[in-house]
Amino acid sequence: MTKATTSSLTLLPCHVSLAALRSIYAAPVQLSLDPSARALMQASLATVQRIVDEDQVVYGINTGFGKLASTKIAHERLAELQRNLVLSHSVGTGDALADDVVRLILATKAISLARGHSGIRPEIVDALLAMANANVLPVIPAKGSVGASGDLAPLAHLACVLIGEGQAKVDGKVVPGAEAMRSIGLQPFVLGPKEGLALLNGTQVSTSLALAGLFGAESVFAAALVAGCLSLEAIKGSVKPFDARIHEARGQSGQIAVAAAVRALLDGSAIDPSHPNCGRVQDPYSIRCVPQVMGACLDNLHHAARVLTIEANAASDNPLVFDNGDVISGGNFHAEPVAFVADIIALAVAEIGAISERRLSLLLDPGLSGLPAFLIRDSGVNSGFMIAQVTAAALAAENQCLANPSSVTSLPTSANQEDHVSMATYGARRLGDMVRNAAVMVGIEAMAAAQGMEFDRSLKSSPLVEAQFAAIRERVAYLEQDRYLATDIEAMRAWAQQSAWPEALTQCLPSFA
Repeated sequence: MTKATTSSLTLLPCHVSLAALRSIYAAPVQLSLDPSARALMQASLATVQRIVDEDQVVYGINTGFGKLASTKIAHERLAELQRNLVLSHSVGTGDALADDVVRLILATKAISLARGHSGIRPEIVDALLAMANANVLPVIPAKGSVGASGDLAPLAHLACVLIGEGQAKVDGKVVPGAEAMRSIGLQPFVLGPKEGLALLNGTQVSTSLALAGLFGAESVFAAALVAGCLSLEAIKGSVKPFDARIHEARGQSGQIAVAAAVRALLDGSAIDPSHPNCGRVQDPYSIRCVPQVMGACLDNLHHAARVLTIEANAASDNPLVFDNGDVISGGNFHAEPVAFVADIIALAVAEIGAISERRLSLLLDPGLSGLPAFLIRDSGVNSGFMIAQVTAAALAAENQCLANPSSVTSLPTSANQEDHVSMATYGARRLGDMVRNAAVMVGIEAMAAAQGMEFDRSLKSSPLVEAQFAAIRERVAYLEQDRYLATDIEAMRAWAQQSAWPEALTQCLPSFA
């Protein structure tokens, strides 16, 4: 298991938990490697050295790469081969990846190499962890990977810093790679046989981006359940559709968990018992079917979490070194598992936002909600939340486009040697935009639902819902008349992306469990 304290983690490869990965993503944490991993790395390193000493021809150790795999490289040029590999693959473009993602990349690369299948010196893994611990973060351009053979270009930019090239952030300032290495008390490495290839092969960038998307989706998921409860209370909707018997009769685990979470959130509300004979037979689907829709999203997030936890612990470079001395070429660098779950997370995020936008639209329609049009008393002169809903609709449409699967897109590379690729890196990277869009939609809904509740405060909701109502009011004021709303929307976007949610919500989310 991963051993954890408040500010440190000891990483045991194969056993690093999703919760540990979330903590690395959330804030800088002091990382160390379980001592048992060093012997495995030393053994695989010895195997590689034996191959070199015996002048055996083995791909990745003393051959070219990709289409050049049949070209044998002379012993005296092996260091040049590894250095050139790193430099030639440093072809990324676009904005640099965010610091929190880079921390995850450093950690997961260290975990993968420490499995002992890569033939790499333990000192290189130590250097990766030293960078993470000192918050010395390689500058990694976001674009340029097709997700096979691994995340070559972005990982090359990471490896550049280890050899004293490229750039890294030190105390928030971008400096040359050699200076970054000096800042952690190290000289740049001269890479040995296979070490450059081991650093470049792997799925750590796409996996870290997908994990970031998963963690963001979890927070927005929790916010959306809170917003849905606020909306239900604002329109004086029915809690009967959340009866446990309905959901047990279907048997879908996510649906059962969501219904239970909503019941827990609403427990103790005085609003629902106040209108038993109001004449409302059924609420629209965006209210009534929250367990069915959000439960399906939750099931997808759990599946994605399982796959990504496995991948974060995986040996995904090539070739792999085994304890009997075999060195076998394969394809663990192909990020298809990550690509698929990135698409699954994208579907969930799109639906979380879509159903939230529909509840927002419901709140603004007096014929459906029973509330003042556009949630403003003096309408006509005031537009209220009319155009905030337009923003939500625009973002819902954008997320629908972004949710189109990336994993079915493949373009061959390396003269058709790499003829099928995963596109996992883009598939995972687009999740950041989608989560932010969904957070804006959910934040607007929650702000509008709080406004709706203000029209009748004769009765209070449950303690948990009232606490969230108060938290919203700390961020945004009641809308008495039209005002500049962009600042309020940004405040509510931040509310929706927080991670401090009631346990009634977080206990059903994979990385909080």
